[in-house]
Amino acid sequence: MARVPVERLDKMLNEAGEISIYRSRIEQHYTGLQSQLNEMQQTLARVRDQLRAMDIETETQIAARGFSQSVDQERDPNTEFDPLEMDRYSRMQELSRALSESVGDLSALRATMDEQLSEAETLLMQQGRVNTEVQQGLMSTLMVPFSRQTQRLERVTAQTARDTGKQAEVRFEGDEQELDRNVLERMTAPLEHLLRNSVVHGIEAPAQRRARGKSETGVIRVNLRREGTQLAIEVRDDGQGLNFEAIRRTAVERGLMAPNAKLRDSEVAMFIFEAGFSTAKELTQSAGRGVGMDVVASEVKQLGGTLELTSEPGQGARFLIRLPLTLALSQVLLVEAGGEVYAIPLSTLESIARVPRDKLPEYLRDDGPRFNYGGLEYGVRRLSELLGTPPREAAADTRTAPAVLIRLGEGLTGAERRVAVIVDTLLGNREIVSKAVGPQVSAVQGISGGTILPDGRVVLILDVPALLTNRARRVAVAATAKDEIESAPLADERQTIMVVDDSITIRRVTERVLNKNGFRVITAKDGLDAMAQLQTETPAVILLDIEMPRADGFEVAAFIRNSARIKHVPIIMITSRSGEKHRERAKQIGVNRYVIKPYQEEQLMGEVRGVLPGARP
Repeated sequence: MARVPVERLDKMLNEAGEISIYRSRIEQHYTGLQSQLNEMQQTLARVRDQLRAMDIETETQIAARGFSQSVDQERDPNTEFDPLEMDRYSRMQELSRALSESVGDLSALRATMDEQLSEAETLLMQQGRVNTEVQQGLMSTLMVPFSRQTQRLERVTAQTARDTGKQAEVRFEGDEQELDRNVLERMTAPLEHLLRNSVVHGIEAPAQRRARGKSETGVIRVNLRREGTQLAIEVRDDGQGLNFEAIRRTAVERGLMAPNAKLRDSEVAMFIFEAGFSTAKELTQSAGRGVGMDVVASEVKQLGGTLELTSEPGQGARFLIRLPLTLALSQVLLVEAGGEVYAIPLSTLESIARVPRDKLPEYLRDDGPRFNYGGLEYGVRRLSELLGTPPREAAADTRTAPAVLIRLGEGLTGAERRVAVIVDTLLGNREIVSKAVGPQVSAVQGISGGTILPDGRVVLILDVPALLTNRARRVAVAATAKDEIESAPLADERQTIMVVDDSITIRRVTERVLNKNGFRVITAKDGLDAMAQLQTETPAVILLDIEMPRADGFEVAAFIRNSARIKHVPIIMITSRSGEKHRERAKQIGVNRYVIKPYQEEQLMGEVRGVLPGARP
């Protein structure tokens, strides 16, 4: 046995993935060389034909000249040799034969190069097998059974049940399944959050369960099963299910939907994944502690997984999480839409089909017929439409359009939702190494990561179910009456407040308070991050801490007051420093308000409204 740091194994696995990318690039160069050799072979064949024609022409000219010389010899009997007795070569003949020999040499060289390329192909195949074995070996060292976390999750469930005065237990099935150590560690906290929510919001009190004919002890089942290269984790409870009315009420209060918007329960349920969304009347240590389900959805998305939600009143709620077994490698389908290449994980695909182009206009209508394939009905959407890019014009003789069939999961009525997504071109499937794309790009809904193709191009990995869900929500909101939409404080119309603090807890709690009061919130982890965001953002108010790494609050405040575009933005300094020296320094810079930690929610909102009289509650 040998002790090896996990970080070193992760680094080795990432480097093995880089080797795979380089090998793919070498394979692409090999394919290009092989194509060039084939063209060279065809060119040599053409040159041979041309030389053969030139030889025939030359011989014809020599024969004609020889006949003329024979006549001259008859006239001049002193000529020493007859043309039949000795060959005479012209300069053209000599060049022709030299070219023939050069073509023969080129042909031999091409054959040698072909043999070398064949050997290189064999070596690439062997290297690919060895590289795959190395990757599999490294991944196996990082694979751990899910059962490592079962006791911890059981303790969380039992503790939450005691704190809330309820009776609940969690049961695991298939917890011997293995997955990447990093995936398991990053998913433990979201799973704890799901279990707490199931106990606090889902499982009823013992008396209430008895009245409904249920056992006094609520059961939360966690089932794990492997689906190809993914691990499916199903968390299901037998409680009361989601409170859709409470979710609607909270969404309206936060300005996420119009009061009379005609949204289905399945669409309303998606609001629980909004940042800071919570239906709890007060913060507790049992459930979200002020942090909503957006943390769970965000973590699943960052891991390259998918999250599905199903709930039935009185029967319980079901969360289905699909995660990659490893973060290093994944299988994707490369497609082209709007002139750009994108990658779609194979785990989200059900199949590939061809849709008749003459029926596309009907299929693409929201109220149009559905595309039937394999006895199942699919709604039809264009990928370019989901991405907001113009579709590429198809050739006139193309009768069908390629489509990838996506399964979004089960709806609230149990009916499966399926969509056929039209793409411009299918480029084939490929094994890729997923790369992080940074906070700016990853924040865009529908993008889960990126990868590098063998030719060096960067390709975005799409989360197609998220794109389709967003479109469905937009269509539902657009269907609401115009005056109702205009009267509703939609999320994009809310005033923006920037929260700058190096404590993630303070940022989260402050963000939740501001969201609840109808503001849009952007956060910065330190002063330098805030100054970078302020290059493009113009918030209505800035909440600023003093003591932060890289750049403190005084430096940020001075930067704001010296920037012409944002120098009039109100600044509220929130800090634990209550000394007069700090207050005087803030006053000199031009800080509007000075709040001492800890503070009450009413105090903070009073200060915000004080510097922003027109703020909408």
